[in-house]
Amino acid sequence: QVQLVESGGGLVQPGGSLRLSCAASGLTFSDYVMSWYRQAPGKERELVAAITSAAGPRNYADSVKGRFTVSRDNAKNTVYLQMNSLKVEDTAVYYCNAQHREDYWGQGTQVTVSS
Repeated sequence: QVQLVESGGGLVQPGGSLRLSCAASGLTFSDYVMSWYRQAPGKERELVAAITSAAGPRNYADSVKGRFTVSRDNAKNTVYLQMNSLKVEDTAVYYCNAQHREDYWGQGTQVTVSS
């Protein structure tokens, strides 16, 4: 059974940092493109960042370029999202996604940026 478990969310002040982790099990992690999505209240889920299976090219939403960094450790079956210079508008539930022949989602972790 495939599981994606996110952690690292929480409450942070504007300008602060958080690092999200997503631990995967039940799949051949290195085969999968790993992505982070987010969904704010009343908005559609949007792609934040993605990293290819070989930790090569990475894609970022324009709104997070220069502030967020996605990385992966295939030995630990884990993908990370380092979020710096957080803004109030980054507040959302952040979801981990694994995509290859199938598409899997984690349960999400709440990130709240507020003073």
